[in-house]
Amino acid sequence: MEGEAGGSSSVSSSPCSSCGGADGNGGGGVVEYLIGVIEKAGSYGGYRKTQRKECLNLARTLKLLVPLLEEIREARRAADSPAGDGLDAALVRLRQAVVAANKLLKQCHCGSKIYLMLESEAVVSRFHAVYYKLNEALDDMPYDELGVSVEVQDQVELMRMQLKKAQKRRDTPDIELAMDLMVVLSEKDDRNVDNAILQCLANRLELRSFCDLKAEKVAISKLVKQFGKDAQNIRQIMGLFGKFKRIIGFEEPSAQDFSVSSRTLEKLPSLSIPHEFLCPITLEIMTDPVIVATGQTYERESIQKWLDSNHRTCPKTGQILHDLSVVPNYALRNLILQWCEKNDFELPRKAISVGSDGSSSELVKQISCLVQDLSSSQLNARRHAILELRTLSKDNPDSRILIANMGGVTPLVQLLSFPDSKIQEHAVTALLNLSLNDSNKRVIAQEGAIPAIIDILQNGTDEARENSAAALFSISMLDENKVLVGSANGIPPLLDLLKNGTVRGKKDAATALVILSLHQANKSRAIKAGAIPMLLDLVKDNNLGMIDEALSILLLLASHPEGRGKLGRVSFIKTLVEIIKNGTPKNKECATSVLLELGLQNSSLVRASLQYGVYEHLVEIARNGTNRGQRKAYSLLQHISASTLPDTSRNGRLSFDCRPRF
Repeated sequence: MEGEAGGSSSVSSSPCSSCGGADGNGGGGVVEYLIGVIEKAGSYGGYRKTQRKECLNLARTLKLLVPLLEEIREARRAADSPAGDGLDAALVRLRQAVVAANKLLKQCHCGSKIYLMLESEAVVSRFHAVYYKLNEALDDMPYDELGVSVEVQDQVELMRMQLKKAQKRRDTPDIELAMDLMVVLSEKDDRNVDNAILQCLANRLELRSFCDLKAEKVAISKLVKQFGKDAQNIRQIMGLFGKFKRIIGFEEPSAQDFSVSSRTLEKLPSLSIPHEFLCPITLEIMTDPVIVATGQTYERESIQKWLDSNHRTCPKTGQILHDLSVVPNYALRNLILQWCEKNDFELPRKAISVGSDGSSSELVKQISCLVQDLSSSQLNARRHAILELRTLSKDNPDSRILIANMGGVTPLVQLLSFPDSKIQEHAVTALLNLSLNDSNKRVIAQEGAIPAIIDILQNGTDEARENSAAALFSISMLDENKVLVGSANGIPPLLDLLKNGTVRGKKDAATALVILSLHQANKSRAIKAGAIPMLLDLVKDNNLGMIDEALSILLLLASHPEGRGKLGRVSFIKTLVEIIKNGTPKNKECATSVLLELGLQNSSLVRASLQYGVYEHLVEIARNGTNRGQRKAYSLLQHISASTLPDTSRNGRLSFDCRPRF
């Protein structure tokens, strides 16, 4: 694919993440959701000092749930809805407990340090409530009906013992901290507070630097938005924050300081803004980033205030600024806009208002004229308009929205059938760029673009075919469009591109096939169109570097009965074992996933893999592979132990410790 509008990065990451994409089939969404929440909870780290020990204990406990959830998922897939209502009820309770745990860990990761210190007793009570909910949910789990292995049951029992102890645990009160708080929260004149006490308290809370205080300000702003600035505890927090700012050498904050960014922060509870998008001065997302002489980037308004105050150093590095001019960082601004579009995050209005130079107004006029020229009777005018719209939609999310809102999709779709290969190429690429906006995906399909894109995929230039495949991938992110592409016979030409296209074309075709094969009817279409022999050739081709992509599609097709029948051959099992032995860590993860999918349905294939020497390599992956590879290898070893190797197990347990280590 051309890589326009950041498309290549999205496309290339998809196949690898799809290894195991069929896990949810028949396993229920709750288990997948729980594993996802646990992984999210384990990614926080950097907990507030006052709750750090409790957070680390809770995060470790949550990770111990993953092997149990993996076995529940595999049991559901291998049998006919085991445990019924009892399991569903237990999973609902477990979900409630895990969600509460994740929320608590997130608050202790990015919440106000001052608030968490002042409310430490209440926070401890919340930890105990989470421990109780987790223990209760685990107590109701129908382990025997599920056929959970003895080893995992032992692990769960140990976890429950730890949870019961945690419920009773009471940390010894920090008397010194309590006394310091009493002093600094006194209603007497702030000047009577010993700065040494304030400094000690700030160090305990790890509020030592300018950036620490700015991050705390963001967290307090959320509390003000939630409780209002007049709440007693909020007034205490704001007052203490002001004292910390004073001893570090900054002005005391006003109530306005905590409300200015409330609109910007409106969606932050469910988002984590990339650090590089935040201004080092305000720690707020930048809307007009500029570069100073040291190479650091700041929000224009913030750095200008800094310079207007007669500062001549870079705030972040402390270096002297020999040149006080600033240069717009267009590349970073485009990345911020793309991220905001993808995450449905609304920037402050100043980010989308007309600039002082009238640039936004000029852009509107430019796009309006170009959209009109798409229907011009002058061929050169059409060529110019479509090329300009392709360029404008490449990097600018605002342009994608404007082009669609001004009616640009309809003439672009019409030009897909224009008898000029270059115009077709520009049209399909412009639509690819527009489709990176989720709303536009639906509009493009409703305008009837899919059959025309498929026609270009079959008959266009090499670049047009590549970008047609990428466009089908992007459009098919919507489930309704997966159906439309499949029913419009879009899979055979994708397979042809996979077989005969350029290297880039092959990769674009593979990513499109991955997303399309998530739909059950498309799996059958792909199998009937001869996908499996082509994919097997790719798996054996080490030079092309598409083993992961091919295995990702094969994993999805293996969940279809017809696909299992075609893949259940000894020769393919031998290929999988070779990859498990000699492939990259990601290769091994994907191959193990496919072998597990096939082996759960056909034990003879597992026995064949053992004859090829897979066992010791699965053990190695279970110990040292990727996180997902560890879980897949462990599940496969459990299946081997239960069904084909009674001599390697004792009382249903594996005779060695190969559990995933998190």
